[in-house]
Amino acid sequence: MSNAATATLKSIATDHHIDTGVKQRDRKALANKLAEALSDSYLLYLQTQNVHWNVVGPLFYSIHEMTEKQYLDMAEAIDDIAERIRAIGFRAPGTVSEFLKLTEMTEDATTTEANQMIEMLVRGNELCAKRLRKAVIEAERVDDVKTADLLTERIGQHEENAWMLRSLNA
Repeated sequence: MSNAATATLKSIATDHHIDTGVKQRDRKALANKLAEALSDSYLLYLQTQNVHWNVVGPLFYSIHEMTEKQYLDMAEAIDDIAERIRAIGFRAPGTVSEFLKLTEMTEDATTTEANQMIEMLVRGNELCAKRLRKAVIEAERVDDVKTADLLTERIGQHEENAWMLRSLNA
């Protein structure tokens, strides 16, 4: 293998100096909020897939279809958030151990009844919306309109997800 190829394979994602009008310390604070949002989203994504795979009962098909739509949407959002962290100059967390340190989501492997699974997802979507609001405040504080727009869209999606899920247990 050539030296250039070897060097390419040893590349490591690092923080970058960027001059787009947002100060480095402000971008760092925002990247930290984005990392929290990424972590929350990833754990909720896993919980949503778990429900999708394991739910049973009379509403199986409805829940199965709804959760598939939701986790596919979250997969795209997770990628968008991670790429935004990189675009503002920082390394995105990418391991389960990193996510667990940054999230406020809790795992509940004992939840097996459909109504409890739905409630778990409602709480998860509500938590994501709350934490995303804090990230939007940070984005607006540093005048990062792109990040604020991305996160505001996600808040609306999590609120809609919670509403749809909540309606199943009404």
